[in-house]
Amino acid sequence: MQKSVEFFFDVGSPSAYLAWTQLPRIAAAAGASVIWRPMLLGGVFKATGNVSPVMIAAKGRWLMQDLGRWAARYGVVFQPPANFPINTLALMRGAAGIQLRQPHDLARYLGAVFEGIFAHGLALDDPAVVAQVLVDAGFETENFLALTADPQVKQALVATTEEAVARGVFGAPSMFVGDELHFGQDRLDFVAAALRN
Repeated sequence: MQKSVEFFFDVGSPSAYLAWTQLPRIAAAAGASVIWRPMLLGGVFKATGNVSPVMIAAKGRWLMQDLGRWAARYGVVFQPPANFPINTLALMRGAAGIQLRQPHDLARYLGAVFEGIFAHGLALDDPAVVAQVLVDAGFETENFLALTADPQVKQALVATTEEAVARGVFGAPSMFVGDELHFGQDRLDFVAAALRN
């Protein structure tokens, strides 16, 4: 039976972005698959009493510098937007909706959004900027807006967020190999080892 890793994420998390750049390769090397689990990080924070580390000024400054070091190690661009953190509700409804209605397009969507935010520094909480990024990636903005307003899509995002919290998730990215939780992009070595065993 093929192993898999569940990747609970929000596109507004810079750590999730860095993990996203590495996880497909790690899974492929282990002959495993990635199960993408879009959740709303704000909902997770509210349910668990957690807050974004950038809300603590000194920790936030350190974290962004540290993530830059990790990005250099991975050989990827890391240039978050000036208005970071951003509201990702529409983007995560979009991820849930595309996964539900157009699953073959999810990888392209995540590439456009993750790179838009963290490689190009775009303010993807601005609807006009989102529309341009989507068009450039080959998506129809009207279809995207319909997905984000779809009650079934909204419920899917809520359900995954609630499931994440019930399973012990408190932040992003959170990865499960079986029942074992690995939190943070700096724990990918543990994910790789779990997939190999």
